[in-house]
Amino acid sequence: MPKKNNMKKNGKTGGLASKTKRLIKKIISWAGLFFFALAAFMIYKQLSKYQLEDIKNALLSIPNQNLIMACVASFIGYVALSSYDFLALKYIKHKQPFWHWVFAGFIGFAVSNNAGHAIVSGGAIRYRLYTRWRIHADEIVRMVTFSGFTYLVACFFLIIIGYVITPDHAFGEGALSKLTTGVIALVSLIGLIIYLGASLFYKKPIDIKGLKFAIPTFKMSVAQIVIGSIDILMASLVLYFTLIHFIDLPFHIFIGAFIIAQILGVYSQVPGGLGVFEVVFANIIPGAENQAMLFGALIAYRIIYYLLPLILSGIVLFSYEAYLARKYHEIKEQRRLERLKNYLSDKKQKIADKAHHLADKAHKIKEKAHNITEKAKNIGHKTK
Repeated sequence: MPKKNNMKKNGKTGGLASKTKRLIKKIISWAGLFFFALAAFMIYKQLSKYQLEDIKNALLSIPNQNLIMACVASFIGYVALSSYDFLALKYIKHKQPFWHWVFAGFIGFAVSNNAGHAIVSGGAIRYRLYTRWRIHADEIVRMVTFSGFTYLVACFFLIIIGYVITPDHAFGEGALSKLTTGVIALVSLIGLIIYLGASLFYKKPIDIKGLKFAIPTFKMSVAQIVIGSIDILMASLVLYFTLIHFIDLPFHIFIGAFIIAQILGVYSQVPGGLGVFEVVFANIIPGAENQAMLFGALIAYRIIYYLLPLILSGIVLFSYEAYLARKYHEIKEQRRLERLKNYLSDKKQKIADKAHHLADKAHKIKEKAHNITEKAKNIGHKTK
């Protein structure tokens, strides 16, 4: 009896654990849509501080050619961002169709760029999508971690370049600001050397709570730096094309300031670098008139690089979700009809079998009746 009770308890515990696991998976999956809603709210919050008339004037004051070039740069930038997922899939040695990594990468980064906390918000979107494409949760964690390092090593590389080519006054007038920036550049240099060195000489996987992370090859590490740098460079061109019409600012000065502002914005988890760009560029282009122009350029930048991709990703994501829901409903309906068809077929077969059985029985009764009649006739003949 005690053994049976223990088995029942273990069965109940196992069932509860299984239900809890399924619930957690559903929560993580639905968190992707939550973070999309959060991203939409954050971009609304960013733009709500501007008057509609200000936004309109800011966009109209920028030549169409510049706006088109900014849109093209934004498009290329999001292709580079999607390539993070391509590299991550190569890292976990998992093949997926082209549209899978473009789709997941674009939506994931469109959400995380606006919602902040990229690993959590972008990771939730990827979990929702990649688990449907038969990629295990552990592999998705490794993918997201790898993509985080792709951005990190690109940041290391670009911080060093930004520090070298950006004028000192962009980092503030105080000695403390310059010292802090110098320390960040030095740490970036050390971090980049360690990462590339590990890719060349350290081949043992790193084990973190049962998850094994292989050190990328040197070739893949260089690819991470290149793709991450293209991503940040294209993002910078979006702002540069909207700003250059108003202010004669050399690109080598602009790109250094942008890299610093972009990286500070990401690591401060401020969506869209709100406030960070204003502070950094205020040191580069001082003056009230220039600040008004920067204000207009930043509005255009946030619309082109943040709002438009978010709207597009929302249309694509919810269209895909609607397609899957419709397909699921069709499959469910098809299975229901198949079950009904099988049920009716079984019933029909049973009725046919029963009818056949009754026909056999009737035939036997008829034969018996015939035999009885024949016997009666024979008895009658004998009596005569």
